[in-house]
Amino acid sequence: MAKKNVHITYSKDSKDWGVKSQGAHRAASRHQTKAEATQAGREIARNNKGELFIHNKDNKISDRDSYGNDPFPPRDRKH
Repeated sequence: MAKKNVHITYSKDSKDWGVKSQGAHRAASRHQTKAEATQAGREIARNNKGELFIHNKDNKISDRDSYGNDPFPPRDRKH
């Protein structure tokens, strides 16, 4: 399976959070809260062995997690 990145983004039009895989034309799922969307996105990123990018409402990346096999992982200072 190809490694795909997953993005959690906010839609100003529908006022909800979307989970979108890289290269997809539309969101795989839509959620009322950022936490729900992040949970769904983590599961997809784990299954695809990709990265999860979590965006703020202004579309800037606020956090990211890697679920692939990284030979040189950075030190995780958050957890």
